[in-house]
Amino acid sequence: MRCAVWMSLLLGGLVAVGVAAPTWAGDRAVPESEPAVGSPERIALWPVGKVPGERGQASAPRVIERSDDPALPDRYIDGVSAPYLVAYRPAKPNGSALLVIPGGGYQRIVLDKEGTALVPAFVEQGGVTLFVLRYRLPAGRTDRQVALADAQRALRLIRHDAARLQLDPERIGVIGFSAGGHVAARLSTGFDTPLAGVGDAIDAVSARPDFALLMYPVIDMGAHAHSGSRQRLLGEHPDAALTQQFSMQRQVSARTPPTFLVHAQDDDVVPVQNSLLYYQALLQAGVSSEMHLFAHGGHGFGVRIPTDLTTTQWPALALRWMQAQEPRP
Repeated sequence: MRCAVWMSLLLGGLVAVGVAAPTWAGDRAVPESEPAVGSPERIALWPVGKVPGERGQASAPRVIERSDDPALPDRYIDGVSAPYLVAYRPAKPNGSALLVIPGGGYQRIVLDKEGTALVPAFVEQGGVTLFVLRYRLPAGRTDRQVALADAQRALRLIRHDAARLQLDPERIGVIGFSAGGHVAARLSTGFDTPLAGVGDAIDAVSARPDFALLMYPVIDMGAHAHSGSRQRLLGEHPDAALTQQFSMQRQVSARTPPTFLVHAQDDDVVPVQNSLLYYQALLQAGVSSEMHLFAHGGHGFGVRIPTDLTTTQWPALALRWMQAQEPRP
């Protein structure tokens, strides 16, 4: 089923990133739903005009709303060429933060179901500061590492500004959903991958997450791959070396941060084997990890889950697990 989403279209935002995702009857552009440039909630990742690998003036992304229910907004964004974060800050921050990387099959980035919908449980109740990432997608680009570059920069930026943001620099994690889970796993295993930066103080900060949460993540690019994510990131016929490089279970090491995994057994989009493969790799590497497999939930459930499913427990379990990762005195 096609999920509903908020989305805004700023004209001319399609040139730099190739063909945009199709829209459907009832979808509508909602550019005004994003924080304005320069507002405290919107944090640019890179200096203006200095996004590595981008040329010319940044194109305007589009944000599309696909929901008819104002109480359940469901936007997506694409056409991002100047990546940024949107911050959600609690009234009483507990010092921890999550870099949120929503999914969308490397075609789009959903903003509400795997972004703003997290606010009640994580921000308002949990005291966690959330930074939801609008990252670059592979369409129209030859560089497959732009999403990882944006994730590295985002984690570094949050840690660099930790004191100002009332955060503990040793309690900054990442949470990724679906294809965003693939980006989060790439960050967890490739936080020190040398990629182009701008040579400022932020580039010198560690990009290693202190912990990682992966929600129904895309992990494998082989037999259990999500075909859409693989095709958009690697092309139609990736060779064995490329397949292995982007199969995240192959990249786990002892330096991979503690990891919390959630998946539904009945996920028919990203098979549960993706989480199983990653968990097995974590065990073999001696990385502290926890996995919760639920019988029902399908794919892309976020926190909008029927109340009769045990899958509703995952946010509370995640918050308790995050507390257990706090640095010991």
